[in-house]
Amino acid sequence: MVERRPLLTLVTHLTLILGAAFIVLPVWIAFVASTHAASDFLSGVMPLWPGDQLVENYWKVLGTGEAAAGTPPIGLMLFNSTVMALSIAVGKIAISLLSAFAIVYFRFPLKRTAFWIIFLTLMLPVEVRILPTYEVVAGLGLLNSYAGLSLPLIASATATFLFRQVFLTIPDELTEAARIDGAGPMKFFRDILLPLSRTNIAALFVILFIYGWNQYLWPLLVTTDTGYYTAVMGIQRMVAVPDSEPLWHLIMATAILAMLPPVVVIVLMQRLFVQGLIEQEK
Repeated sequence: MVERRPLLTLVTHLTLILGAAFIVLPVWIAFVASTHAASDFLSGVMPLWPGDQLVENYWKVLGTGEAAAGTPPIGLMLFNSTVMALSIAVGKIAISLLSAFAIVYFRFPLKRTAFWIIFLTLMLPVEVRILPTYEVVAGLGLLNSYAGLSLPLIASATATFLFRQVFLTIPDELTEAARIDGAGPMKFFRDILLPLSRTNIAALFVILFIYGWNQYLWPLLVTTDTGYYTAVMGIQRMVAVPDSEPLWHLIMATAILAMLPPVVVIVLMQRLFVQGLIEQEK
């Protein structure tokens, strides 16, 4: 039932405006800070309107980075973050699809035990096993490499569980029909399961891309070469610069630029992302 009352409509719109303003305000403050000179922050009062240093500040973080913090240009850090986020998202989805496919459609001893062992790895996030993981990565010579940034974060029990639930909703009649038509397991997987899971894959890709993009602790541990700094890690280095005050105008410019790739991914995949979250039946 829809109530058409002017007062209720006004309250609804005011609530929406206040909510949107509350969400956008931190981004606006970051953008405003990125357009001022460093001296504008010495008074301790935060400007609320853009300044005249927009081009200079963004040109500096794009061209040279911040020498005091030892960070490279933001373009290189954005590239590293993109490689890491894509590797984690694609790797997690690929491994999870195959493991869920094996658990649902193959018969082998201790199948249920294997699933619950995978599920129990949820209790062991990277932060808990970070030291042995670091030792393994260092032993394999993967420090300061894209493989070292991505491989330890690829396995995902959550994604395996999600795809298992998706595959369980697919009717058995479809499996039998594919078998009668002579489709092998991988053909069934490629031509039937993957298309039916398209929206779920898209929704999970968005979530996992942002997860990989926001990784902070692991890149900070395995990279000492500035050529492999990620965007989030670079911002942390700029904030914790030794023997001088942080250059907040450059930090905010870097933060604004670091927000753009995840926003682009969400905008481009918004429709599939929403469908993947709400779609229940196949």
